[in-house]
Amino acid sequence: MDAALLLFGVFVVLLLLGAPIMAALGASAMAVYIYNGENFSSLVELGFNAIDSFPILALPAFILSGALMSDAGISRRLIVIAESLAGNAAGGLGTSTILACIFFGAISGSGPATTAAVGMLMIPAMVDRGYSRPYAGAITSSAGGLGVVIPPSIPMVIYGVTATVSISEMFVAGVIPGLLLAGGLACTNYVLARRHGYRSQLEHRVPIGKALREGVWSLLAPVVILGGIYSGLFTPTEAAVVSVFYALFVGVVIHRESSFKGFTDALSSTTWLTGRVLIIMFAATAFGRILVENQIPAQIAQGILGLTDSLWLIWLVVIFFLLVVGMFMETLATILIVTPVLLPVMTEFGVHPIHFGIILVVCCEIGFSTPPLGENMFIASSIAKTTIEEISVRALLFVGTAVAVVILLAFVPDLVLWLPRLLGY
Repeated sequence: MDAALLLFGVFVVLLLLGAPIMAALGASAMAVYIYNGENFSSLVELGFNAIDSFPILALPAFILSGALMSDAGISRRLIVIAESLAGNAAGGLGTSTILACIFFGAISGSGPATTAAVGMLMIPAMVDRGYSRPYAGAITSSAGGLGVVIPPSIPMVIYGVTATVSISEMFVAGVIPGLLLAGGLACTNYVLARRHGYRSQLEHRVPIGKALREGVWSLLAPVVILGGIYSGLFTPTEAAVVSVFYALFVGVVIHRESSFKGFTDALSSTTWLTGRVLIIMFAATAFGRILVENQIPAQIAQGILGLTDSLWLIWLVVIFFLLVVGMFMETLATILIVTPVLLPVMTEFGVHPIHFGIILVVCCEIGFSTPPLGENMFIASSIAKTTIEEISVRALLFVGTAVAVVILLAFVPDLVLWLPRLLGY
């Protein structure tokens, strides 16, 4: 039996049986090792080397800093500022939600964390002011995905390690795509809000001057993190550690809202999430090694090259494939599996690895708000107290807007690569 056939056969069967993605990846890799009679010690060594990486240290630090900033009151103040900036325009609270996701995404690096933190405050506020529950959940779940595109981004860290590219350059390249996505979502929200009559009420707004005064330390959080990275003062990994101490300083000394329980809860959630990611990385690395050893990426590249030599058509095929995969597979597993398969194909066509990485991350961002997996949708539906089906219908236009943006980014690479070049990468 061919090793590649065994690998994919076991993987697909386990997924169809409902096995967790980590179990499916690990078991399929182990099946091939047993079939080939290889020593399992090499598998353990491979997994250890996969997570024995300095950039990976940024992962738990960014998760911890996001949790600590919620406990420190930083997230709440950012949301107040966002609502004040949105004003009384049609869909003002929806726009506030998008702005809040930009602010929080710049300190959390996680789509589900952004959805939960912003949704806990904004969804009830939108419902109280006349927005339908499904619409409030749809815009929050769609905008929550900005947390993985606006730097710093945990998926960008994973891609940087997997593809061996600069994580700092990935962060810089994600700025313009993140803002384009946010702008597209805001325009869609404005059109839909006008149609449904959703409008903010001035009596609920905090004056912008007061919001800025009370939230100045919250606004400084992304400035400290991203400013330090872009200026070269510290690496992304060091920036993640700095953000932890910044959150503790603001929460304990400035806002005085941090609690011991909040600190222990943050440590607990960080431990659980980090362990989950590292186990997936361990299994996916073994899976990817078997792919490379059996020259599967090269075979796929040759197959695509045999079909067409049009880069535009190939981009459409790749984006469609990534969107479908994102509906069924979680983001980190998608990046770890897809990168060694598709990156060689795209570089064969002259696509820059940073350009491909941003397209991959943005497609994963869309996957957060597309069922059946749709992590952000499950979070938003539980907060909004409505069904996934109702949110899915309302989210269709937001998803369509995001797909249009990712196609634009693919066809106009300068939207991704211009800022890194400007900053000398």
